[in-house]
Amino acid sequence: MPVSHDLLTGLRPVARPGPARVAPIAPAILLRAALAFLALAAIGALTLGALTLPALADGPMRLRGDVTARGDVLTLGDLVEGAPEAAVKRPMFRSPALGATGTIQARRIAEAVAALDLGAVETGGRMQVAVQRAARRVGPPEIEAALKRALESAYALDPKSVSVRLDGDAPVLLAPVDLNGQAVALDLTYDPRSRRVGALLSLGERQASLRVAGVVIEMREVAVLARPINRGEPVTEADLTLERRPREGTPQDAQNSAAGAAGEVAQRSLMAGAVLRTGDTAPPELVGRGETVTIVYETPGISLSMRGISNDAGRMGATVNVVNVASKKVLPATVIGQGRVSVGPAAPQRQASAATSTALR
Repeated sequence: MPVSHDLLTGLRPVARPGPARVAPIAPAILLRAALAFLALAAIGALTLGALTLPALADGPMRLRGDVTARGDVLTLGDLVEGAPEAAVKRPMFRSPALGATGTIQARRIAEAVAALDLGAVETGGRMQVAVQRAARRVGPPEIEAALKRALESAYALDPKSVSVRLDGDAPVLLAPVDLNGQAVALDLTYDPRSRRVGALLSLGERQASLRVAGVVIEMREVAVLARPINRGEPVTEADLTLERRPREGTPQDAQNSAAGAAGEVAQRSLMAGAVLRTGDTAPPELVGRGETVTIVYETPGISLSMRGISNDAGRMGATVNVVNVASKKVLPATVIGQGRVSVGPAAPQRQASAATSTALR
């Protein structure tokens, strides 16, 4: 197809431009650009460090002294003071067994910290760190209490009248310190003939447990002397304490009350810690042998008193022989008070009255 003359005449030759001329850059512009580049480079470095490593602490990191571990794992914060906040809970080493103590070389701790790119740790000259694992200790008293509760529930044994002597040397159940609650005796076995008892002591639904065994001992409460007492010395309630002792081996006539012996006198020398028995004490003598006494004679409408001498010693209500000083006659009389005896038909009534008067005093 022929080309139109108008299209041909409308075309113009393309002029090729010559090389562009570049104006020189001012020194001030170059300086500003250099400063901006350095600022961007610093910001980039800080940003990259924040993305890869925890922020460093303000002060130096120091190795702690002896450590008490409460869990299975020791963290960076457990071993190092001044550790970065973001790395404090970083696991480092395993803790010793419950209740046990172990050591970690200071060099190993420093190497572990260096591997985290956290910097150096000041050891303060320490060669090692001692680590003790904290534990809750359930000792014999708690173990015995758990067994007695189980025996009361399963066999109706009175916890106040029995004691449990555990086998072995003071067994102890070790448990984590955060394992609270009361120890429970599970799988209880008890033989009433041999009095052997066994159970699985448990804490926290068997999270910590210990198999224990022992013997159930029947106990009784007895009065025990708190101090030595000489013969003839009065006994007070302060001289006696009540203790629970095994029934076997305790005298059958052991006194179980301090009030019963209070006010009486020792009939023999008594040692501190001894069980007080019936007959160890008795009411004091109100009339001594060869002592001057007042002899009282009373009948309805008649009341006489005279001086006499007692041929015997006697306590309240005892019968003694007295000599009437005036008539020199020997008369049987009843002790009715301190240095006083009664003769005649009214002696029993007078005795009762004197006893009541003494009790009121």
